[in-house]
Amino acid sequence: MALLPCGRRFDAVRLPERLVRSAVRSTDPQVIAARLAQSLDGPVIYDGRTLGSTYYALTRPRRRGTWRHEDVAPWLGADTFLGVPRLSRTEPPGTHWVVAPRYEGDLCEPLAVEALSRIGRSADEGAEQC
Repeated sequence: MALLPCGRRFDAVRLPERLVRSAVRSTDPQVIAARLAQSLDGPVIYDGRTLGSTYYALTRPRRRGTWRHEDVAPWLGADTFLGVPRLSRTEPPGTHWVVAPRYEGDLCEPLAVEALSRIGRSADEGAEQC
């Protein structure tokens, strides 16, 4: 595992497992991986050891601005370091790639990450109202 700085080659969005499960409507790790690959179209890391199990969607660095989902899916940019597994680490245990990068510079589109965050948040809020 390497500790890499965000804000240069990539940023990351911290997606809590509950939010991701709500967004993709599954708890099955293989289904989640397939749906994240399809919806985000970029690399995603899973860390089940910290912060109550978390996915990290890697996206291009962005300039200062408003991220509407900071309270449920924080944007990690400059001054943040992320533990990144070896490219060959694609299965548990430990931190691993759920969706490995396909080529140098492969990143998730910020709009796709925002859509996933919005869907997960709406599904969570709907479940809480029931």
